[in-house]
Amino acid sequence: MGTDDDAGLSAENLEVPRYSFLGPAGTFTEAALLQMPGAEAAERIPAASVLSALGMVEDGEVHGAMVPIENSVEGGVTATLDAVSVAHNLHIVAEALVPISFVLVSREPMPVEGITSIATHSHAWAQVRKWAEVTTPRAEFVPASSTAAAAHGLLSEVPVADAAICAPLVAQQLGLHVLASGIEDIPGAVTRFVMVTKPGPVPSMTGADKTTIMIPLPQDRPGALMEILEHFSTRGVNLCRIESRPTGDGLGQYFFSIDLEGHIAEARVADALAGIHRLSPQIRFLGSYPRADQKPQVVLHEVNDEAFSAAHAWISQLRGQTRA
Repeated sequence: MGTDDDAGLSAENLEVPRYSFLGPAGTFTEAALLQMPGAEAAERIPAASVLSALGMVEDGEVHGAMVPIENSVEGGVTATLDAVSVAHNLHIVAEALVPISFVLVSREPMPVEGITSIATHSHAWAQVRKWAEVTTPRAEFVPASSTAAAAHGLLSEVPVADAAICAPLVAQQLGLHVLASGIEDIPGAVTRFVMVTKPGPVPSMTGADKTTIMIPLPQDRPGALMEILEHFSTRGVNLCRIESRPTGDGLGQYFFSIDLEGHIAEARVADALAGIHRLSPQIRFLGSYPRADQKPQVVLHEVNDEAFSAAHAWISQLRGQTRA
């Protein structure tokens, strides 16, 4: 994953921060990375895949990695969900939201109706599919590791396709010809990205936070998921994303990737996770971090920290009255 010059390199020994991201340069992922404080002056290293970007973090080559995790149209990015939840021992420390708009580009000027193949990332293709079916019905979809990689592929000695779908920034950087712009089927689509680092101090609670966890389904039986969800509902913890993913260990074996509103420092969140740990001891805490939209969570008075403190004090008083 690193170059020969990077052999033995440790990010901790560098004064200038290093971050990996799903590359090449000019991707929406790099745009998300640039939202992070200090990222513009940091060394930004493009990676060929999500696994490669995260591997650089685990190997100590970079301080953190920015990767896509969720799209408002297509849902969760499975490669990231699986890698962060299972494959790597990493934590999420921040998130960024990037509005998504696409352009159709080519190496040389050409009529849109003459295009027979279009390269792009699968999530981008999903967001322009209706436009493509109407505008370029004869065009074959050519999968690429990223939208920027598809654009760069047009400039290779043997172009990957007649055209590519990418971000406007990449088209401008590479000098490609824009054949059509604003081609997304649903205007206003947004992709959510997360900054992932090695486990360490959890970012401070802001009052507008998210917590991400992974919960293996303890048993494939009726009511198993309901037992887990009840721990959240009875403590007033709202879930903003829940997705099931196969563990890879056989049919019927799943884990749940969950984002919830709140911070591990809050009594209601900690109490919910402690309760779930009794049901599913393999639960993994994947980070508490500030929400990118800064939307504060609404906490009912009966589940705020003061209510939990009062309840624990009451129990302690009762235990103190118990005879040995």
